[in-house]
Amino acid sequence: MSIPDNHPPEAAEPGDEQDSLRREAQARWRAAYEATPRRDGSFETMSGVPLAGVHGDPPFPGEYPYTRGIYPSMYRSRLWTMRLFAGMGTAADTNRRFKKLLEAGSTGLSTAFDMPTLMGRDSDDPWAVGEVGRAGVAVDTIADMEDLFAGIDLGDVSTSMTINGPANIVMAMYIVTGERGGTHRSRLSGTIQNDILKEYQAQKEYIFPPRPSVRLVTDLIRFTTAEMPRWHPVSISGYHIREAGSTAAQELAFTLANGFAYVEAAMAAGLDVDDFAGRLSFFFNSHIDFFEEIGKFRAARRIWARWMRDRYGARKERSLQLRFHTQTAGVSLTAQQPEVNVARVATQALAAVLGGTQSLHTDSYDEALALPTEKAARIALRTQQVLAHETGAASVADPLGGSAFVEWMTDEMERRATEVFDHLDKLGEGSILEGVYEGIANGYFVGEIADSAYRFEREVNAGRRIIVGVNAYTEGDDGDTPILHIDEDTEGRQLHRLAEVRRRRDGAAVTDALERLAAGAADPTLNLMEPIIDCVRVETTEGEIVSTLEGVFGTYTEPAIV
Repeated sequence: MSIPDNHPPEAAEPGDEQDSLRREAQARWRAAYEATPRRDGSFETMSGVPLAGVHGDPPFPGEYPYTRGIYPSMYRSRLWTMRLFAGMGTAADTNRRFKKLLEAGSTGLSTAFDMPTLMGRDSDDPWAVGEVGRAGVAVDTIADMEDLFAGIDLGDVSTSMTINGPANIVMAMYIVTGERGGTHRSRLSGTIQNDILKEYQAQKEYIFPPRPSVRLVTDLIRFTTAEMPRWHPVSISGYHIREAGSTAAQELAFTLANGFAYVEAAMAAGLDVDDFAGRLSFFFNSHIDFFEEIGKFRAARRIWARWMRDRYGARKERSLQLRFHTQTAGVSLTAQQPEVNVARVATQALAAVLGGTQSLHTDSYDEALALPTEKAARIALRTQQVLAHETGAASVADPLGGSAFVEWMTDEMERRATEVFDHLDKLGEGSILEGVYEGIANGYFVGEIADSAYRFEREVNAGRRIIVGVNAYTEGDDGDTPILHIDEDTEGRQLHRLAEVRRRRDGAAVTDALERLAAGAADPTLNLMEPIIDCVRVETTEGEIVSTLEGVFGTYTEPAIV
């Protein structure tokens, strides 16, 4: 069944209750659809066949439980945000890349930080030697953040920042940068990842133990709820869980479980669920098994809506709607015949679009070799633009809805995820948050992911799973792909910049701000965002702030699991 955009609902035959309900659903969908402005576009095929906004049976897109999408018109009103991950060298280096991406048509900035920054270490820390600016941009102080966004109006651009352990510190730097540039925090728009639970499960970029780390996450949720209406304080990330080797169902289950855990933590801190839940966002991986990925995305929306309403008592529609960013699967990229990665990325991106993503990052074909070149990044962006403007995929909401296979796959993803939720609920004695803590402590998450990764690798090694260019069709790999090289002077330039900041700042003001931060950290009732912002304003370094918090919270070492 399709619903033509300009066709009124037909009257139901007397006594046909099911048909009457269907037509009532059509009328509700059409009213919501008509209330939404449409983007400019020709919603017809290349042959001139007009396309209805939705096909199939209710519940329709924009209706609970949102399996078919969170908006009635989906991409007819607005295309997904097209993001590209960028970050390398110094802040000035990345600033130049940002501006080129915006000129090429990117509609959002996504920031990659180098390993020292991700781990809360300054560039002059002994642990940082050789890593400064290598896998992302180096940010030590507010001066770097100002360089990073120089000449970019933060009130006009949506920014995503991928950082977790020191997320509150980087967020504070972004807020102060906005204020100094004339953009009040209330006008800042974007997302910071700030998902620490998945670090203990998969990515391992943690600093403090789990409980004080979740306190920091909750502090940022509370702060943005009160101060930053356009900001998403957590991007609950399945991406890294999948990159570590999980299955699609495990990615779905572990990610949503972490989301439920943050909901419980924020509610325990005194927030009403409807005050913050609508600005939690998610970040999923789009891997190569096309229909499995689509089923995963659709199941995620349905599970979240049901749990938020039935378990956590959310009533606002926005609280029930799962919004998510997607990135194509970096782990699927091959160093062998890297141009083939263009096909992989396009397939994965199409799955994300057909699954209803709100924003999308497409990997560059050369990322198995190095950070992406400017040419490779442009091809990645053009891939999204082809999907948006040439394929017709954005013309119809949930075009695969109603397919027997897709609906079965959606149900199967939900069934497998529910088994995990039941296990964590039992571990936590009725609390998903406590179940997640226990699953971290007893090695449940690590073990499940490791087993899945091992099983996949055995299949590849045995030739039962074909990876084109790796274990089959290997001819034609000449290994001659231009790659991006980070200037060897980068580290020296960053160290000089940091030393300059240390030399000019007010040392007494830094000491005073850090002492007040330590006192605040010792008081579990105090929100630490304002004390951290105070530290940033006087040019305290990220490493100094982290060191102060370590003195109160301690550090985390993963236990050996035998």
